[in-house]
Amino acid sequence: MPFNCTTLFKLSCFCIATLVFGCKKQDLSKLDTYTSEGFITAVIEIPAGTTKKIEYNKQLLEFKVDQINGKDRLIKFLPYLGNYGFIPGTLSDKTKGGDGDPLDIIVLSDTKQTGTVLSVIPIAVLRIVDEGEEDDKIIAVPENTTDRILDVETYKEWQERYPASITMLLTWYNNYDTSGQNVILGIKDETVAKTIITKWQL
Repeated sequence: MPFNCTTLFKLSCFCIATLVFGCKKQDLSKLDTYTSEGFITAVIEIPAGTTKKIEYNKQLLEFKVDQINGKDRLIKFLPYLGNYGFIPGTLSDKTKGGDGDPLDIIVLSDTKQTGTVLSVIPIAVLRIVDEGEEDDKIIAVPENTTDRILDVETYKEWQERYPASITMLLTWYNNYDTSGQNVILGIKDETVAKTIITKWQL
């Protein structure tokens, strides 16, 4: 049936309204920490295999490349070994020794685009102190087995099946930042990781 002018006008108004009011940005930092199934929510900022330091801006609700002297901040080393991001609904409180940011997370999987939201299983935590502040990195694998590259769900399994990947991750973190401000304390298991998530959950 052909459209008349009135129908076209109404359709145009609907499309404009959808564009204006239907595309409101979601604050990803306020997503639930836990999924309905009890897994952890991860928001990816930096895709694995890349070097740009991308961060989520909670004020603009956008992902922005961090700037140093007006230039994109790049990792002057090998690219990120995992997908780097944060756990929503958490805050590493400065008054309690944290760095003032949401809890960091490294998801070991194929590269995921910036802004990807994943359901993940924590398997370990990389304990780091940066300028005297706790800067721990939760290490996780996707809950969806088809997204996994490592067939593990616990730190013990990771140690037994892929010990070289643990060495690689530690080597990367010991070398990517040449400022000398980071102190790597080592990797602890999923029990410690879950305790840290609970500690910083809002």
